[in-house]
Order: sequence, then structure tokens, then C-alpha cells
Amino acid sequence: MGTMTISVDDTIEQKFRARAKKVHGERKGSLGQAVTEAMDLWIAENDQREIAQSALALMENGHDLGKRKYRTRDDLHDR
Repeated sequence: MGTMTISVDDTIEQKFRARAKKVHGERKGSLGQAVTEAMDLWIAENDQREIAQSALALMENGHDLGKRKYRTRDDLHDR
């Protein structure tokens, strides 16, 4: 397990600590558990954003459909 030293805005810290206390209680390690969940959620959201951007880039490039009547996706959908 890693140790991090970070600086956070005071109001954000107070709100986060209060929410973490409500959700996880006041037992030892509850703040760390809440921070871990928040970081995991942030990573998942950013990963999903990257996946969506790369999928959109692939769609913009189009696809060659081979020896069919339509050469590109744009021809098929009249775009």
C-alpha cells in the first residue's frame, strides 16, 4: 500500500471528510478507504473517456467494406 502527501482545498477537505464519516464511519482506515474509492472512480471515468474518444476517432476514419456495393460507411448511411 502506498502513502501519498497531497494538498487539497480546505472546504473540499472538510466536505470530503464529513461525507466519508457518514458513509464509512469513524473507524481506523475509513478516510483512506474513501480516498481509494474516489481515486478508483476518477481513473475509471478517465479510462472510459479515452475509450470513447478512440472509438469516435475510428468512426470518423470510416471503414473499407471490401467488394460490396458501398465502399465506405458514409456511402451506406448517406452522410
